[in-house]
Amino acid sequence: MRTQRFRPRQGTPRLRRAGLAVAAVLLGSSVLAACGSGDDGKVSLNWYINPDAQETVATIAENCSTDDYDISVQLLPNNATEQRTQLARRLAAKDSSTDLMNLDPIFVPEFASAGWLEPFTGELADRAIDDDVLEGAAATATWEDEVVVVPQWANTQVLWYRKSLAEKAGLDMTQPVTWKQIIEAADQNDGTVGVQANKYEGYVVWLNALVTGAGGDLVSDTEQGRDAKVDVDSDAGRAAAEVIQQLADSGAAQNDLSVSNEGTSLGRLLEGPSTEDNGSFMVNWTFVYKNMEDGEANGTLVKGAMKDLGWARYPATVEGEESRPPIGGIQVGVGAYSDHKEMAQEAALCVTNPDAQEALAVEAGLFPSRGSVYEAEALKEAYPEDLLALFRESVDSAGPRPQSAFYSQISGALQSVWHPPTSVSPDTTPKESASFLSDVLDGRRLL
Repeated sequence: MRTQRFRPRQGTPRLRRAGLAVAAVLLGSSVLAACGSGDDGKVSLNWYINPDAQETVATIAENCSTDDYDISVQLLPNNATEQRTQLARRLAAKDSSTDLMNLDPIFVPEFASAGWLEPFTGELADRAIDDDVLEGAAATATWEDEVVVVPQWANTQVLWYRKSLAEKAGLDMTQPVTWKQIIEAADQNDGTVGVQANKYEGYVVWLNALVTGAGGDLVSDTEQGRDAKVDVDSDAGRAAAEVIQQLADSGAAQNDLSVSNEGTSLGRLLEGPSTEDNGSFMVNWTFVYKNMEDGEANGTLVKGAMKDLGWARYPATVEGEESRPPIGGIQVGVGAYSDHKEMAQEAALCVTNPDAQEALAVEAGLFPSRGSVYEAEALKEAYPEDLLALFRESVDSAGPRPQSAFYSQISGALQSVWHPPTSVSPDTTPKESASFLSDVLDGRRLL
């Protein structure tokens, strides 16, 4: 087997060809998924990916293929829950053609507990999670003291804002700011605060960040499964509810608050061509910078607007207490029923290596899970250095959502009680959600 090393390919023509290759793969996915080897006798490893950065991922798959195997890309649905469902159905049926798979970190414990992931052991485990992997990313890659996936890219949220709005409000953005401060600043200066508060996973991301930022947890002792300790009825839970209530009751709430998501909140960030159109503060993922930059380049964003774009650490829930930014991203796992587990694990290490992570960051805005990649010259050319430092710091100090095999039930139960945000009260919501979640985990109530 020849040594694998991913080398980013330069120029759009190659990427366009890779995109066509993805399209061809998708058209023939039902055939490919059933294949274990090609006409040339080489093994075909199926890699089920989420739809992000398809062209870049196709190039990574091509470069990580070897003389012994080819990596064939198969596309999963857009929605993370649907991605989970499709993979779970395959693995529950002991599908041997599911060799590699992209997993949202929240689904890793469930898949590992079910025995659907082939653990990395020995030298492979050491390569998967070494000292270069940032702490926040590494925390979501293990289950019951085993390395069960390899971090590919790590997502985090920061506070994006319009500099002119912060200046008008008199905020010193070089210092940590609280949710209370930015809500009041926006309310008093005709601005808004963008969040993700629809009834979906993004709302739980916000809730978890608020609770962990106040020093608490939604759930603890998650290794106990259904007997996990429900902690949301706490001072931290009430502090989170106070923030949500403050925003919902203020003039800073965007008019679509209860159905807001990453895209809808983004549209208000740099609203308008002048400082009279105040725009917003917004918490959102790392993709924002590239989105805004591309928008100014193609004319969908007014020219010069990027000069007014600022970024800062995720807001603190409680003054004086360090925030715990959200963490997401993608982990690459190997199916436990694959006929080619050894090859698939070597491939997983290749498609997540530093060169591949550099390409994903530069070309698609999907940020590295490895600290060394943030020092790459290509990243420094593509992003401001202080923004890179902020992303890295936020990933490393992130507050992961509960690592539980029953995360889907936990998330669904919390959404049921905490939504809509206009109904949240510190006096009642944490207590009611704790009771409902306990009943759901115990099997006494259904979602």
